Amino acid sequence: MRILMVNKFLYPNGGSETYMFQLGEYLEQHGHSVQYFGMEHPDRCVGNKVNAYTSTMDFHTSKGLAKIGYALKTIYSTESRKKLRLVLDDFRPEVVHLNNFNYQLTPSVIVEIMQWKKASGQNCRIVYTAHDFQLICPNHQLFNPIEKHICEKCIGGGKGRFVNCAKGKCIHSSTVRSVIGFCEAYYWNARGIYRCLDAVICPSQFMKAKLDTSPILAAKTVFLRNFTGTNRSADADISSLPHLPDRYALYFGRFSAEKGIGTLMKAVEALPVIPFVFAGSGPLQEQVDQIKNVVNVGFLSGSLLNGVIRNAAFSIVPSEVFDNCPYAAIESLTLGTPVLGAKIGGIPELIDDGKTGELFQSGDAENLKAKIQSLWEDESRLNQYRENSKSIVFDSVADYAQKLMQIYQP
Repeated sequence: MRILMVNKFLYPNGGSETYMFQLGEYLEQHGHSVQYFGMEHPDRCVGNKVNAYTSTMDFHTSKGLAKIGYALKTIYSTESRKKLRLVLDDFRPEVVHLNNFNYQLTPSVIVEIMQWKKASGQNCRIVYTAHDFQLICPNHQLFNPIEKHICEKCIGGGKGRFVNCAKGKCIHSSTVRSVIGFCEAYYWNARGIYRCLDAVICPSQFMKAKLDTSPILAAKTVFLRNFTGTNRSADADISSLPHLPDRYALYFGRFSAEKGIGTLMKAVEALPVIPFVFAGSGPLQEQVDQIKNVVNVGFLSGSLLNGVIRNAAFSIVPSEVFDNCPYAAIESLTLGTPVLGAKIGGIPELIDDGKTGELFQSGDAENLKAKIQSLWEDESRLNQYRENSKSIVFDSVADYAQKLMQIYQP
């Protein structure tokens, strides 16, 4: 089968890229032809045979006329359509698997796929994996950054509700960016573009419930939890990491506010006798590096990250937005490491509270502190959680691909 993976980033940038690269690699290894379409970038590591990619766009750092041009391109992209058509004509995919495409690629790519299908006569399925809430929320997190709390004003009431994004300055607390986000959501929903999707894969039941508030999407959603690419039996040598404590609590991921890092740092600073290891990077790295009982080992991947996870007393997933199906929880539990997770979004679906880990109130630094201290001081409880996690089975990429084929070939 010929499968075209579409994602705005074609280099390691987050969970959606991890998902796409591991899935694409497996499919290729098992006889399928896989190509990729997205933005050009110096770190691009996958691609297509005609080398057609859109120009790199960074709305955050653009200025003057460039910013105005980017604003228009985040709503509709003629370049994305033209470049994608080159790939479609050459590769003639049987499935186009969309991942993150809004703003940089725009839903214009769906328009082009539909026109190409009509012109070529090619039977091509359009499948979308929902890594966030972009189709129902212009800022994609169901979160207002100014009021700093969950916001669901744009869902459940049709395209007219998207004006709440502009009113609430929901995108980067910016009026301009939020108006653009409103225009993008309103325009494409008014056109009914998402009717063209054949299936919408939801990695959590929570995600499915939220997307099902849209009558258009409700008929297309399918629950299929993310797979794990972690090898449970693989050993990893972490002796190369300097100053790593013998026993520690772990956070790994992005150092950003929506991930709950601010709340976690408050709890960590209030527990000076407990050593913590942070593995990652992000906008709050400077603040992380100033905490005396934190060792920041930086961004890790592969067996080295697995080793750090496996050797942790427990890992912490402190998100303050509706996390979908975080790999941090899946990878920890797969490696037998208990998880202390925020009671929000899809996280509670992964943790059996009191058996494989525990939950705390998202955004509550005092509750988080108490949970960390309680777990740290009770090794027998942690050992029981480790033992219980041995019975947890997440889909391997092979299992996932088998289920995916039923969506690719209904």
